[in-house]
Amino acid sequence: MIGELYAQALAGQADPEVEYRDGRRVPLLARRWLQLLPGDESLLRRCSGATLDVGSGPGRLTAALARRGLPALGIDINPYAVELTRDAGASALLRDVFDHVPGAGRWSRVLLADGNIGIGGDPVALLRRVGELLAPDGLALIELDRPGVPLRRERVRLRHGDELGAWFPWAHLGVDHIGRPARAGGLKVAELWTEATRWFAALHR
Repeated sequence: MIGELYAQALAGQADPEVEYRDGRRVPLLARRWLQLLPGDESLLRRCSGATLDVGSGPGRLTAALARRGLPALGIDINPYAVELTRDAGASALLRDVFDHVPGAGRWSRVLLADGNIGIGGDPVALLRRVGELLAPDGLALIELDRPGVPLRRERVRLRHGDELGAWFPWAHLGVDHIGRPARAGGLKVAELWTEATRWFAALHR
């Protein structure tokens, strides 16, 4: 998520909602990302080698990997989120995944947790970029929506009362619909799994 409202949510100063163009609103609940969540362990135990956490937010996964002795780097476009990751003892950069990322082509694992398949509103373009970041034998570990959710591209914004963030592109994609976007992005499905009512996929080049 983008902007000042997101930072305020992480700091506990606001409780914004995600607002869709059709008027739907869902709570952001950003502070849940400050600590490990049920299902996170299923991602962490699949990590080996250097791991890039894309859209790392406040860095709970990046920090957990660092505590396990794995080289890990979080990247996020929100300065406050990057600051929180560093405060947690992990490495993080203020960086868009589509910009220059250190170690491109050498990452053993690339994480897209917490629905970050939606970044940029184009999962195919995002997966193609992830493929560029991965080492030849690397894996992308991705959290997806529940089964039955087709690829849906839309624009969303954050709202807190009368305070509004800017519209930005986002996407949703169910775990049972990952195959075609993965192939279009140059990747193949290696594994699908579910844990703690969350759904995940591992993709390789």
